[in-house]
Amino acid sequence: MSKKGGGAASILKLIVPAGKAMPSPPVGPALGQRGVKSMDFCKQFNDRTKDLVVETPTPVAIYIKPDRTFTFDIKSPPTSWLLKRAAGVAKGAAQPGKQVVGTISLKHIFSISQMKAKDPALSHIDMKSICKSVIATAKSVGIKVVQ
Repeated sequence: MSKKGGGAASILKLIVPAGKAMPSPPVGPALGQRGVKSMDFCKQFNDRTKDLVVETPTPVAIYIKPDRTFTFDIKSPPTSWLLKRAAGVAKGAAQPGKQVVGTISLKHIFSISQMKAKDPALSHIDMKSICKSVIATAKSVGIKVVQ
């Protein structure tokens, strides 16, 4: 006898550049081995990220159902990327805590925290805690926060 209702959806997590999703690696092979057409995902993803800055690394969770259909959720860019962009540096410190590669103000911390607070995973956390987390990430990347 066959089961009714189907199985659970599998989840695939990727970081894809906003507006630049193509069926080449890492998107194509990851979706292809699960039987999903990568061009369908790329068209939908590029359409939903067209108002973001092009090339922004965008985390996406793709939920693939047993019948090979899919849905996906787009999350906010990584905190470290936002901090490096605000500080105007290309990469973080080789020795965080000892080396400082850039500085940002509390205004930048607050604006990044507001962006992160819109993420559904962080919606239940208060703004003060998100700001503390962003400051800790800045320290781990080698960016100094000034008043």
